[in-house]
Amino acid sequence: MLEAYDYDVVVIGSGPAGQRAAIQAAKLGHRIMLVEKTAVIGGVCINTGTIPSKTLREAVLHLSGFRERGIYGSSYTVKHDITMQDLHHRTEHVIRHEIDVTRHQLQRNRITLAAATAKFVDAHTVCLTEAGGKGQRNVTAAKVVIATGTHATRDKNMPFDGQRILISDDILTLEKLPRTLTVIGAGVIGIEYATIFSTLGVRVTVVDKRDHLLPFIDREITDSLAYHMHQNRVTLRLGEEVKGLEPFSDDKGDHVRISLASGKQIVSDKALYSIGRTGATDTLDLAAAGLQTDDRGRMKVNEHYQTSQPHIYAVGDVIGFPSLASTSMEQGRLAMCHAFGAPCKSVPALFPYGIYTIPEISTVGRNEEELTQDGIPYEIGKANYKEIARGQIIGDNSGLLKLIFHLETRELLGVHIIGEGACELIHIGQAVLAHKGTIDYFVNTVFNYPTLAECYKTAAFDGINRMG
Repeated sequence: MLEAYDYDVVVIGSGPAGQRAAIQAAKLGHRIMLVEKTAVIGGVCINTGTIPSKTLREAVLHLSGFRERGIYGSSYTVKHDITMQDLHHRTEHVIRHEIDVTRHQLQRNRITLAAATAKFVDAHTVCLTEAGGKGQRNVTAAKVVIATGTHATRDKNMPFDGQRILISDDILTLEKLPRTLTVIGAGVIGIEYATIFSTLGVRVTVVDKRDHLLPFIDREITDSLAYHMHQNRVTLRLGEEVKGLEPFSDDKGDHVRISLASGKQIVSDKALYSIGRTGATDTLDLAAAGLQTDDRGRMKVNEHYQTSQPHIYAVGDVIGFPSLASTSMEQGRLAMCHAFGAPCKSVPALFPYGIYTIPEISTVGRNEEELTQDGIPYEIGKANYKEIARGQIIGDNSGLLKLIFHLETRELLGVHIIGEGACELIHIGQAVLAHKGTIDYFVNTVFNYPTLAECYKTAAFDGINRMG
């Protein structure tokens, strides 16, 4: 009986996954407690991750004049001598607003908020230690949702100081722009920050053990991204391993020396260490609930987001890939619908990926490499932004939209975009994929003119022409 417990659900973590789980369960009429260990809600997403980094990116695009350079020339800028204070101003405003909106949503749904650190006592009991260690109490719950997210992975052999050798969280506390930056790790976060800083004129070097960028993205798209990064003076050291980092100072200031296993050395003002994320589960005492994690602190779940304890769910970044705010929200919703037998439907295979590099990337469905590996006959159709009136108007001459469709049935199989507005444009293709539509839909549809959405029609015609 649910009444035997203090709460129907205790959600640990107030990021996107935790928020959506709590709100969904509340809308189903249940008693919810949401536990957040920090003084402010929103988790990494609002406070140090998604929202700040994307706002920082938007400020960079505006102040640097990057979007208009295709029209006014590469020297065009809105503001000369851009400072970190210029960037922080916009970021802090958005963070405050998002925290307020989130808190209001939770209050409106009558969700009890607890500012405390949570630790399992047993599978149905959680011990809450108030911020500052002021007091402890135990609460019981019929169901528990673990949505604690992740924190940046740190190598214990690296001398992190938050000044010269940084993790992604430290970016938001920088007082001034570096002249040079080395990014160690070419994952989503590392590449996003690499392109953001290079757009500001910082000389960036990226080091990664893999031989190409973002291997889960269509290769043609990542090759295009690499080309744009080279054009923006980014040096890519792929297939290279970092052996050590050493901070040092000389008469020109403070620097970092990065030694590679190949014998190369890189000297830069700062180094951003971005080799992945580790599940924030070390303080939960999961063993007391009969749970365990992998070596990166991540939790294993089934298709309903249940752990080995069926009444305990885990959602969001803490369960690993794809670790996107959008997918985390959906996981939280689906978990609570399953927990209380509410009807729901979702297609994880059609979750879109949005990567806020400069230029941005978005993708949904399958890519060429996957289809080739599975022996599925396909054809592609492409549209370059420079062929579209809207592309010329906004000055994006390098964007690309790519459709992949079945060679025999013409059913759409995947959409891959690089360029301005990619993360918005992708949803048109996502809808057609969800309804198993063909590329003929784009041929027969009238799009507003002039818009980037016209790329879908141009790409569809291109694909049909390729079929002869």
